[in-house]
Amino acid sequence: MRMSEYVSFDAVGLAELMAKGEVTPAEVETAAREAARAVDPRINAIVETWPADDAPGPGSAPLAGVPFLIKDIGVSMAGRRMELGSRLALGAVARADSFLMARFRRAGLVTFGRTATPEMAYSITTEPLLYGATRNPWDPARSAGGSSGGAGAAVAAGVVPVAHATDAAGSLRVPAACNGLFGLKPTRGRVSMGPDFDEVFNGLAVHGSLSRTVRDSAALLDQIRGPEPGDPYSARQPSRPYAEEVTRDPGSLRIGVLAQAWGGRRTAPPVADALSRTVRLLVSLGHRVEEAEVPLGAGWEEFVLANARLMTANLTAQVDELATAFGRPVDSSTLEPVTLAGYHYGQRVSGAQFVTALTIRNRVARSLARYFDAYDILLTPTLPELPVPLGTYAEGAEALDGLGWIDRINDRSPFTMAFNVAGTPAMSVPLTADPETGLPIGMQFAAGHGLEGRLFRLAGQLEQASPWSDRTPTVWAGSPTVP
Repeated sequence: MRMSEYVSFDAVGLAELMAKGEVTPAEVETAAREAARAVDPRINAIVETWPADDAPGPGSAPLAGVPFLIKDIGVSMAGRRMELGSRLALGAVARADSFLMARFRRAGLVTFGRTATPEMAYSITTEPLLYGATRNPWDPARSAGGSSGGAGAAVAAGVVPVAHATDAAGSLRVPAACNGLFGLKPTRGRVSMGPDFDEVFNGLAVHGSLSRTVRDSAALLDQIRGPEPGDPYSARQPSRPYAEEVTRDPGSLRIGVLAQAWGGRRTAPPVADALSRTVRLLVSLGHRVEEAEVPLGAGWEEFVLANARLMTANLTAQVDELATAFGRPVDSSTLEPVTLAGYHYGQRVSGAQFVTALTIRNRVARSLARYFDAYDILLTPTLPELPVPLGTYAEGAEALDGLGWIDRINDRSPFTMAFNVAGTPAMSVPLTADPETGLPIGMQFAAGHGLEGRLFRLAGQLEQASPWSDRTPTVWAGSPTVP
């Protein structure tokens, strides 16, 4: 299979080719590995590859034979390392598959490696000390986003058509925006976190994927959604497969627009222009679009403080568990400065402060629910600025405490975290690019609890009206210089 042919297909397309016998799974896997070897030295997206231990028969599962990469956190694959991007967990090997990994296998995916994450997924740029910075395929001097930056860079560069990702504060949508990809954060409880966890970051974190086409994300979510025994809660199952929603007419939707973020950071001119173009596209498709007031349910400083307390308290517990398991100290020899600062901040969070933070979570969820009683969709930029140069987030970070770091994350990505707090679905769609730099710009669309189907219908319509598949980055496995 020629590389130019491999990168021209999405995951659904590759699975169909194999099911028809037009190409073998071995040929597809070989192409994926060749793509990784060709582009990863320039983007540093992949931590490790291994011989695949799955060999599903063509057509035996919806995505049978499709090459796949998992993130270096959140999903356990028996016998494979999961190091969380941290020296503290260096050499950690999973003893068994997590529920999610079992579903990836049942979907027919052929997992052959893991992608980079910032330490403990505790950033929205992927620049861990352990394995080095992941670079943006559109401009290797810039961030690929995070915390699923490795997944984003690998998919954007053509290594695989779809990859596992997680999202606790925008960690799936931020890389989607930075790398010109589609990424949908599901409703809380849509995908099981078990069996080792009931919830992560008190329900802020979810599993999902990053893909080049809408239908790939829909097809994969169909395979991994649904509760497992012991889950603390689950989202109501959809009335039809998400893969079918992608081709259905979304109807005329009432869409509110939030152009400026809750926290006060101004949207940069190239992003504001992209938002205006998106609004015009939506109007041309028959949607009713208007500026909207979107109360957050809490003051911005109160919101940031609550999230800092939730995230650092959870981080502290995880660090202590890892330190005990591996017999390693908790200091600068095992943790990066911002992670260590978060650890110490979390040690000081009291039980009463933690419960108050959960109360803020509830207020935000109720406030956004009221918004979605009046509107079908909320449109915002995914990020208020273009992908930043590598090192931007680290400037002065050594002087920040745990609250200061969470404040920095929310300041640089002020549109995303509210939907983690509320537990509602949101997607980043790569509708536009900056005319001056060529860098992709993502637009975020959010919907009410359990309404991923509505988002997939809209995403499918947008993909048809303003396709992005012909835009490829500077570092691209399908370029003529790649065999």
